[in-house]
Amino acid sequence: MSTREFLKSRVFWKQVGLSLAIGVAIFIILIIWLNIYTHHGQSRPTPEVRGLTIKEATAVAQKNKMRFQIIDSVYTAFVPRGCVAEQMPLPGHRVKRGRMLKVTINAFNPEMVAVPDLVGLPRRQALSLIETAGLQVGQLNYVPDLTVDFVLKQTLHGREVSSGDSVQKGMVIDLVLGRGLSSQHTPVPRLTGCTLEQARSAILGSSLNLGAYVFDATVLTGTDSLNAFVFKQNPDYHPDATVQLGSAVYIWLTVDTLRLSADTTAVSANDTAEVGGITQSEL
Repeated sequence: MSTREFLKSRVFWKQVGLSLAIGVAIFIILIIWLNIYTHHGQSRPTPEVRGLTIKEATAVAQKNKMRFQIIDSVYTAFVPRGCVAEQMPLPGHRVKRGRMLKVTINAFNPEMVAVPDLVGLPRRQALSLIETAGLQVGQLNYVPDLTVDFVLKQTLHGREVSSGDSVQKGMVIDLVLGRGLSSQHTPVPRLTGCTLEQARSAILGSSLNLGAYVFDATVLTGTDSLNAFVFKQNPDYHPDATVQLGSAVYIWLTVDTLRLSADTTAVSANDTAEVGGITQSEL
């Protein structure tokens, strides 16, 4: 039988049809298997496990057909010790069954860090070292001295601490700095429009202290407090305005952009009363 006759024969086309049928069947089976294996189209929201103990979080993960893994530990005051501090994926994020729920737990013991040697350093360098060490900058206290803006002492809760002393991470370090033998002054920074952290940084950078900050009625949530910006400050900003080193600066924050167009040169009696009330927060 010639090749041409074979290609036209019923046997050849039967084999071709059988091959196509087998190929289609394999393809359909593969698609069905992939859908089953990957749980295509099946998802559920990630549960909230932050604040739960490891045992409770594991039970919640198993109930939601998720795997559970501890990847790290931190020390924070926002959740009890030994409880979940952070999670990934975040709550509400839709995932497939069997997804790994990775969590960071709050350590049972606080992380300790060494106090850096700040005595004799200029203020700017000392502030940078404090933050690098995992500590927070507290009050800048100025005293008469031959030096200006150089660290004379470093204190914790009013007690002088030495370099190398082990303290809890995140503790507040206060600095005693020289202001010269005369009354040294520094320009008042312009804080309008700055967030709280930006304002704090600008105030410390000007050798001043954040005396208090007040959120107005528009700030309702933690997210609002992070996004709030300064609409008033006391002392007021002026290109020629100066105050003594270490003076306190008070700020008022809002999320209402319309307040930026309001008069920011005067502090109302009501706002002033709030500064001395429960809304006052010292650095």
